[in-house]
Amino acid sequence: MVADLYCRDCGRTYAASPDEPWRCDCGHPLDYAEPSLPDRGSAPAPKALDRDLGLWAFQSFLPEAPLVTLGEGFTPLVEADDWDAQFKLEYLFPSGSFKDRGATTTLSRAAALGVDTVVEDSSGNAGAAIATYAARAGIDADVYVPDDVKQSKLVAIQRTGARPIRIEGDREAVTAACLDAADDEDVWYASHAWNPAFYAGTATLAYEIAAQRDWSVPDAVVLPLGHGTLFLGAYRGFRALREAGYTDRIPRLLAGQAAGYAPIAAELHADDEDEPDNRLTTALESSEDVPSNEIADGIQITEPAREQQLFDAIADSGGDAIAIDGDAVEGELDRLHRAGFYVEPTSAVATAALREYRSRGVVAPGDDVVVPLTGSGMKTL
Repeated sequence: MVADLYCRDCGRTYAASPDEPWRCDCGHPLDYAEPSLPDRGSAPAPKALDRDLGLWAFQSFLPEAPLVTLGEGFTPLVEADDWDAQFKLEYLFPSGSFKDRGATTTLSRAAALGVDTVVEDSSGNAGAAIATYAARAGIDADVYVPDDVKQSKLVAIQRTGARPIRIEGDREAVTAACLDAADDEDVWYASHAWNPAFYAGTATLAYEIAAQRDWSVPDAVVLPLGHGTLFLGAYRGFRALREAGYTDRIPRLLAGQAAGYAPIAAELHADDEDEPDNRLTTALESSEDVPSNEIADGIQITEPAREQQLFDAIADSGGDAIAIDGDAVEGELDRLHRAGFYVEPTSAVATAALREYRSRGVVAPGDDVVVPLTGSGMKTL
């Protein structure tokens, strides 16, 4: 049986069906009516998990059935001595990014509902993931992308048989065009920002980190943040582990946003004139040069779909969000590549954020830190 959906803002419930709405009638995002949790205190020994099942080894936490899978998950967790952290190598997924976590659960839901066609809007990685898993499921996919999408990401979508639809304008224009299509009753919106099944998938990041560390959690996890699909998924996963008795706490969740596209950081640090996005705001009517970040195109989001949920996750975990400029990202990207981590710029946002959090004293010497490296450098070709 496919799980029903509900709105945590107004309480309205929607039965699972191919015609289910992509958001509540009140305009807010939908979530699962009954979150899936195993019995309290029933954690298996990490070595007892069947890692051949990939992230689906955590089936007891997942509200979807593994109908569409490529064996994704259990990406390596390795020591990164130069950063005094552990890196989770999310760029080693089938389509080259962590977005496969959400794609496998989202397309599994679509398959269970008998959906024929899905639509998605993306700067590239989510679109490639949805297209890949739609192909695996035998489901048609239309992926709305920016007109200047990187050629490697465009080809990754096309080669699956999905139809990329290029939209002129900024990232918000792409979303608007896709939302118009999503109102068609013959398609299903497989949104990485709105669909709750996607967040069920990204929550498995937390389950894997805990299992790979013998059911312990780090002091902090530092992640890039655009729409917040990995950030919010990680929060939900660590919260579920705590509620089920697997662990006793949630790590601090620390975000790095692209300067110029950092609404969460700007709100949290509204009184700090040194924050890049606040300097951007005060300089709009002048010729003053302000920090920006055009290199990290994967997280250039100014209106996250689940903004309030992100603020709640930051508050509950004792976390934070800061804006990172393009120069810092370019420097970090070079360091990562020279250390053998061939990742795309968005991954470097997280390690640049870690460096900045350390300089601010938010991350102290000796703190146990995990950083997901989210996308492959092959994406930038």
